This record gives sequence, structure tokens and C-alpha cells, in this order.
Amino acid sequence: MSKTVNVAIFGATGAVGVEMLKVLEERKFSMDKPRLLASRGGRTMKWRGEDVPVDAIAPTSFEGIDIALFAVEGDISREWAPVAVKSGAVVIDNSSAFRMEPDVPLVVPEINSSDIATHKGIIANPNCSTIIALIALAPIHRAATIKRLVASTYQAVSGAGKAGLDELEQQTREYAEGKPLSVSAFQYQIAFNLIPHIDSFGEDDYTKEELKMRNESRKILHAPELRVSCTCVRVPVMRSHSESLTIETERAISPEEAREILKKAPGVKVVDAPSDKKYPMPLDTSDQDLIYVGRIRPDQSLEDGKHGLVLWVSGDQIRKGASTNAVQIAEIVSQKL
Repeated sequence: MSKTVNVAIFGATGAVGVEMLKVLEERKFSMDKPRLLASRGGRTMKWRGEDVPVDAIAPTSFEGIDIALFAVEGDISREWAPVAVKSGAVVIDNSSAFRMEPDVPLVVPEINSSDIATHKGIIANPNCSTIIALIALAPIHRAATIKRLVASTYQAVSGAGKAGLDELEQQTREYAEGKPLSVSAFQYQIAFNLIPHIDSFGEDDYTKEELKMRNESRKILHAPELRVSCTCVRVPVMRSHSESLTIETERAISPEEAREILKKAPGVKVVDAPSDKKYPMPLDTSDQDLIYVGRIRPDQSLEDGKHGLVLWVSGDQIRKGASTNAVQIAEIVSQKL
């Protein structure tokens, strides 16, 4: 890195903000003491063994800041990102507010880091499920060109924040004690259930979460004609999203070739030995940054079975799906400061 930079985390007390702070420390990001911001101040957080105060957001919060990591809701990002940019900071935003803006790069560093150079003050972090899918798919796309993707996601309750985690724990206790189950964070009981509904319904009864997979994949891969259909499901898992991905490619590609490509791909760990009961699972992928890929097999629904694959992937949506991806972008930005 060219210099020690000044970094702010807005939304520092939320699940993603807390993880951003942890990842910055783990990766030894060259920076001064972070400026921690939230809607309300009054508490402290640890940074390299030292207590750092959390300040309430204000118009002057980004003065002297080089990079501002945003871990807040989209409407809040839209309000405060222009303030940060005007103060001279580069904003790396984890919300969906700017992802599809034509002049805002949407970046997964392992895939399209060169897009960072086009930013005009704001860089968008993709949706967690999109990141997890594309870390596995982009190397195959470069080799064989993916024409069509059918994705089904199995998303952990922590994707809904602390309220989701608390609700699954509470419902599990209530179930064990024979009590009625309390429901507030999700549409229905999530313990011992799954819910095929994440975010609001829109175009053709697809949810916004499902359309993110289509729209963001096209932008990140620079593949505007990519055909995508997605179903997003909330499952009673604490942490790490899993996804079933079925792809059709222009060039024939075998599972063996795909495995060799993925073994060399950054950010990927191939775990694919079904006969030994080895495949990606949330228990193994939580609290680390690699995307595990396995169950790689031909798509038998295609006539020749050679122009398509089925894969199973799993990854920590709070780390690589959000916090780590943002910090990786910040590392690249810092080199240009």
C-alpha cells in the first residue's frame, strides 16, 4: 500500500460492520485508527486491543477520511454516500442502493478488479448470493462462456441480521420446551422449516433478491445477454449460504476440466468427493473467506450432456459475501491513494 489511510466504517455496530472491523485487523490493513460511525453513538468497539468510540453520524463525519466502508441500509446509503464523497472519501457500499447505477462499478476483486478504476467516488459491493455464485462460476465462464444459469439459494438466517439469528435460537428453545413459537423476523416459523421468500415480490413474481442474481451477474461478468433464473430460500441455518447452480455453456466442458479450472481459481476450494461424503456444507464454510465448490457433475437434462454442469457451492455470506469483499476492494483503492 502506498500510504497509511484513514478509514471510516458507517454501520460499525451491525453484523457486517463488526465483521468489517475484524477483517481489516486480520488482513493487517495499513490504516490509522478507524473512525466508527452509527446512527447513534455512545459505545466503544475494540481495534487492535484499544477501545475506539462509536460516533453518531453527522455532516462532518467523513472529513479527512480516505475510504468509507458503508454497512447500512440502502436508503441511508443514498443519503450519506454523497456526503462522504463530497468530503473526499471513496465509498465502498454494501447496500443495493447503487449497484445497478451505470457509473458505479460493481466489483468482486477476483473477477473484475479492473472496473474499480472507473469509479466516480462510489464502488458497490454485490449481493452476498451473487458473490458466492460468481466466485465459482466466473472461472468457468472465462473458459467456456456461460449462456444460461439456473440458481437456487439456501440462505442462512444471519442474512437477515441479528434479528434472524435471535429468532431461530428462540424458536428452537420454544419448540424444545413445547411452547408456541414466536414469529417476527420472518414471514413464518423458520425453525424446522424453510421459506421460499426473501425480499419483496416484483417482476413476474420473482423477488428482488432473485432478480439481483440476474442483474448483478450480468454486470459483473460483462455479459448482458446471460439468461438467469433464480429461486431464493431462507433455511434454518445460522451462517453461510449454499447454492445449487446449473449452467449451460457455449463450449463443451467436462466436470473434470471444471474441477481443474476451479482448483487454480482464486477464492475457491474444491471439495468434491461424493463417494467419501465430501462436499461443501455451511458448517465447514463459516467464519472463513473461501467459497467451497463440489457436487460438480454433467447436466443430464441437456441432449448431449456436455454443454452444461451442475455445481453445489457454499460460502460465508457475512465474510466473503459482504465484509471481506469490501475490504479487498478497499485494499485495491488504497494502492491508488
